[in-house]
Amino acid sequence: MDALGPEHPCQKAFTLGDYLISLAGTPEGARLASLLALTAAVAHALFGALQKGRFDPWLSRAVIDAGFFVITLPVVLFFVPAPELRDLLILLGAALIHLVYKITMARAYEKAAYTVVYPVVRGTGPLVTVAAASIFFHEHFTGVQWIGVACLSGGILLLALRNLSEEKIAKQALRIGLIWALACGFMVAVYTTYDAWGIRVAENAFTFLAWFFFLSSFDFPVLALLRHRKTPIKAPFKALAWRGLSGAFLGWISFGGVMLATRLDKVGEAAVLRETSTVFAALIGWFILGEKVGPRRLFLMSLIAIGAVIVELGG
Repeated sequence: MDALGPEHPCQKAFTLGDYLISLAGTPEGARLASLLALTAAVAHALFGALQKGRFDPWLSRAVIDAGFFVITLPVVLFFVPAPELRDLLILLGAALIHLVYKITMARAYEKAAYTVVYPVVRGTGPLVTVAAASIFFHEHFTGVQWIGVACLSGGILLLALRNLSEEKIAKQALRIGLIWALACGFMVAVYTTYDAWGIRVAENAFTFLAWFFFLSSFDFPVLALLRHRKTPIKAPFKALAWRGLSGAFLGWISFGGVMLATRLDKVGEAAVLRETSTVFAALIGWFILGEKVGPRRLFLMSLIAIGAVIVELGG
């Protein structure tokens, strides 16, 4: 009998983790990876809307990270073992990379609208990620798949330009916001590549995910406290708590889903499918925020979706 006992939660986590590893490189694993990446796309569109929202983006991200701490603490205490030293160093590296990503995202949201920033971030990410996956994981796209990547990223960036033409804020602020958005898109590629490597070398995928969310939950609450130490937080506690817990739940699905997808199948394909989040973000703006879509946006949204389908079927 195992020292942990046959019903110990840690053992169950390892059993499920071993099962997922066994699917890696198989047709079943590829299908599950596609499903996880698309689910991550929906969750990330909602996640981004929550961070932009009506509150300061630094504060919104801080309460989301606090939500990560709340829902992840029981997991790391009772359901997964402590990471080995090697995994801990990899996790700390991931937390640092995600901190830079979160800072660039918050800065971009400070300067420009969600419908402008979000497509720029998501449009630049897959191009760099696919190139990085070719270098680090020796993944290679077919010519047909590159056409799909061009359709998807091109559609996303054209959607950003369309939204940009309707912006009314000062040009200087808009330029700064776009620079931060491009930097954030680069960081998306960096963390996607690094996280894919980390979760592949980790002994157990679920242990890696749980400790990643836990270790990356401290930085922004501290930054937000430092930013607001001289000015009171003018937001109701109940609304902030709801935003924090909802965002943390969506973050687990979004970031966790795409990390597992890169463990099961190609990093580049998972990254491209995840960027269909731009379509879901536009639908959120249309149906929930009451934003106008129009025929041009509908065409570009269709182009993005078609690009993702070409990448998925063209391999």
